Amino acid sequence: MRVKLGARWTKQLLQLPESGMGYQRVDVRFTNGRELKNVLVFNAEDLDVPDDLAGLEIKELSLPEGRI
Repeated sequence: MRVKLGARWTKQLLQLPESGMGYQRVDVRFTNGRELKNVLVFNAEDLDVPDDLAGLEIKELSLPEGRI
């Protein structure tokens, strides 16, 4: 499921390099402690997550280690 990111996250992602044309691979940590690694974000605003995580609040987005 694709989730539209808030302006805070879009602004942060626009400052980071793309993984490929029009997308970034990121690690996501949610406020409930769950984490996803190597998740796709399209155009710095659409996060691709499993359906059961779509409603969770994001605590942190970051590039996978070693990729800056």
